[in-house]
Order: sequence, then structure tokens, then C-alpha cells
Amino acid sequence: MKRKLCRLFFGILCAVSLTGCGKGGKTDSKNTNKNEMENNISENKTSKNNVSENDASKNNALKKVELVVWGAKEDTELMQEVTSGFKENYKGQADFQITFQEQGESQCKDALLGALEDGADVFTFADDQLNALAAAGALEPIEHADKIKSENLSSAVDAATVNGKLYAYPLTADNGYFLYYNKQYITKKQLKTLDGILDAAAKCGGQFTMDWSSAWYVYSFFGNTGLEVGLNNDGITNYCTWNQADGDIRGIDVANAMLKIAGHPGFASCTDEEFLNGVQNGSVAAGVSGVWNAVAIEKAWGEHAGAAKLPTFTCNGKQVQMASFSGCKLIGVNAYSKYPKWAARLAEWITNEKNQQLRFQMRGQGPSNIAVADSKEIQRSFAIAALLEQSEFSQLQRVGGKFWEPVSKFAGNMASGNLSGQSLQEQLDEMAEGICAR
Repeated sequence: MKRKLCRLFFGILCAVSLTGCGKGGKTDSKNTNKNEMENNISENKTSKNNVSENDASKNNALKKVELVVWGAKEDTELMQEVTSGFKENYKGQADFQITFQEQGESQCKDALLGALEDGADVFTFADDQLNALAAAGALEPIEHADKIKSENLSSAVDAATVNGKLYAYPLTADNGYFLYYNKQYITKKQLKTLDGILDAAAKCGGQFTMDWSSAWYVYSFFGNTGLEVGLNNDGITNYCTWNQADGDIRGIDVANAMLKIAGHPGFASCTDEEFLNGVQNGSVAAGVSGVWNAVAIEKAWGEHAGAAKLPTFTCNGKQVQMASFSGCKLIGVNAYSKYPKWAARLAEWITNEKNQQLRFQMRGQGPSNIAVADSKEIQRSFAIAALLEQSEFSQLQRVGGKFWEPVSKFAGNMASGNLSGQSLQEQLDEMAEGICAR
């Protein structure tokens, strides 16, 4: 540039010095100077064009952003559509390479904490894992939390919050359970009590099923009795009074009630998969499950498919409303992601109103988004309606890891009719001790 300016200045000096020469030289010098200036201007334009082209080339070389998303196997098709929409929405801002990998939501915490820096950038997990993930530094408080809170149900926001800070994006508010029943065999009156359901199921040669190998479902019998279980302030250990030996309802009263249910010909303890198989082959008349089976059940039972809150059960001569654990699915952003801002945008995209509506349409899962939850389509869902009815008697699942195995062992003994013959109080004490172990 300096050289060009010197050339231009030199040309001007020449023009000035040649003014004093002959007439013929005057015309030649003007033409020479004019050509010199035009050449300089042309070179400057060319230089500017080259700079502009270089800038455009830089802009066209988009930054590559590689993100890994973990989710349930059943979400594969849904997530392909969701991530395609994300790429289209942010087209031109980055070169996105988004990979979906199957990872069970209930085991997400263990998989992630096993190799945090190599884990997914964005992941789906059950809300009971939130405390551990936040404590381990796998999650960081969400920016613009007020916006996320305003768009979602308060119960879902609570499930995504630790010590007043939002650590994850609410995805669903349907991680609970209720009763499915076949209207051909069970009347609305019979639905009110478990005794009525069991008798109706046995009469038609079918069964009422519930998974007693899962402590998640077994909570139903203790939750509304005044006996308590929960998480201590340390966020790790539990407290438990399920073995309480005094009061209106004692632990032994619940144990006896479960033994009576287990001995009824209309009862069977079945896993969720076995329950659905029974629905499809006609051996199940009613059972406890969640919204994830709604589509398959409606397909199997057609117009006879029904759903309602859980019934009451007989305990120490009283009718006690069966309780339930409630919970949400959340989307987390790995604090060690190489692309934290884009990972956060993807998490928010997965959980936005449009994609929660799509999730309901494709997977039948209940939304946490307020606008979607209030939509007519959701209100017409027989499964979601039952879940909302049961929500009055549900409790957000907040228990430590020591809760599951002792409860499953105890309930398994009850389901078998207590074949060991061990004292019920001894079994209750062992269960409570295991739940509260450090």
C-alpha cells in the first residue's frame, strides 16, 4: 500500500514538473498521469475485492460442532426428527454432526459418571439421579432459568431443581403409574377397590398384575399409611419407618395386606414386559403401569381400554388409597462438553413446546410444557387423564440408592407367600435397616 501511495505521489510530482515544458509535452504528461492514476485506482479495487473474497471464504468455512445425544432406544426415530429440525433451524451457523446413542435413562447416571469427559454432550435421565449428577459436577446451573421455569409445570421444575437452582431441562411429567383395565371385565364400581378388581379379574379367568420385584411400585402400599421413607439432608442416605410397630397402621399390617393380595387367585406379580404380553394375549384384565404402554394397550384392547387412578386396598380393616411415586424425565448438558453453548441450545430445542408435542404424538409421553399439557389433544388421552387423577396421591421420588434392593427382597418374599416362614416384623426390620444403611 505504501508503494502504491509513493507511485501516486511520484506521478503528481511529474505532472507538476512537466507543466513548465513545451505544449506538446503538456498533453502527453496529462495523459500519462491520468493513466497512472487509473491504474492505481484499479489496483486498489482489485485489492479490496480480494480481501472481500477472502472474508467470504472464511465465513463459508463453518465451524464443525460434534454432539452426542443419549436417550432410550424407543426414542431413536423421534430424536432423528428432532435433531434434523435443530440442524435446519440453525443452518448456516455451524456444521453440525449430531449422533444419537441408545442409553437407558435409569442407568444414565452410572454410565456418565463412569467416564464423564467421554460421556454424551446431551442426555436423558430420570429425575431421581439429579442430585448425584449435580454433586459430581456433571451438571451446571442453567442460564436463563426463569424462561425454562415459566414454560414448565411447577412439579417438573421442582424435579429439575437442587437447592433452588435449575440444573436440567424438564422433558416429561409422566414418570408415574396408575391402573389400566379392560372395560369388558371390570366395572367402574369395581375399580374403586383392589378387592373388587381382584374378584372381577378372577371371575373372567384373568389377572390383575403389578411388579413386586420393583421397589418403585411397592411404594404404593406404604405411601399413604403414615409410614415414611425419604432422603436425608446429606442427599445420599435414607430414613425409613416402614417397620414401625405402633400406630393406626403398622408395618406388619401392610405386610399382612400384601400377603392376602398375593394369595388371591386373581393376582400375579409380573414385570412390565410380562404385563404387556398378558394384555396382548388376553390373560391380563387389569394392571399397574405407566403412559409408555398406552399406545400398545389401546391397540390390544381397542374401545375396551380404560385407565384410572390406583384403587384403595384393605389394610388393618381400613380402605387405604394406594400411593405412587411420581417423577419426570429430564435433559442434561454435560459440564465437560466441548461445545457447551450448542449443547445447551440442543437441550432446550429437544424440550421446547413443539418437540414435546411431537414426543406425545410419537411416543405417547406426557409433557412438562404447560402449553402442551393444556392442549385438547393431551386432555383427550385416557392414560394422561388417569395419571393426572393419580397425581393427587403421588409423591416425587426422592430416595437414595440403598432403597431399592431391600424393598424388592421384602416384596419378593410377600409375593411368594412368605415361603421362608420368617417373622414379618423381622423382615420389616431388615428391610428398614437396609434402606437406611450408609
